[in-house]
Amino acid sequence: MDVFEAIRKRRSVRSYKLRDVEEKDLRRVLEAGRLAPSATNRQDWRFVVVRDRSLREKLAVAAQNQRFVAEAPVVIVACAPKADYIMPCGHPSYLIDVAIAVDHMTLAARELELGTCWVGAFNQQRVREILAIPGLAKVVALLLLGHPKAWPNPKPRKSLLQVVSYDGWEE
Repeated sequence: MDVFEAIRKRRSVRSYKLRDVEEKDLRRVLEAGRLAPSATNRQDWRFVVVRDRSLREKLAVAAQNQRFVAEAPVVIVACAPKADYIMPCGHPSYLIDVAIAVDHMTLAARELELGTCWVGAFNQQRVREILAIPGLAKVVALLLLGHPKAWPNPKPRKSLLQVVSYDGWEE
């Protein structure tokens, strides 16, 4: 599958088969995250792979009781060990860097016929406690990974004319 096909076919999957993700596939997904670019090549991310059912149940509660979090056979908790670098534009780099890494993982997963769901609705402190993540680290996202029961239909997207302007902002 080429990258544009993976982008077109990627969906947020919220229902997973009771089937484990093969180790070789998990490693390919994690490798895609590892290879992502980052500000000043800091590579300031850490991925906590959660397969244990009881931990996934606790993460589901921490994620506003979203039950599908526990249903996924793998939850990758994407973290930033340090959140101290502010880019010249004023943005903290960790949010952007970890987001790029997670996006790489979602596309690699789609190529492997695995579904993902990027979860941002969670209690960061509770996730830290569940997984013994140190206090200075930031939990950026929960990435669910597994074999979808079914691929969701695509959602409507705005046209390029609605989201692109050239040489300045246009309404």
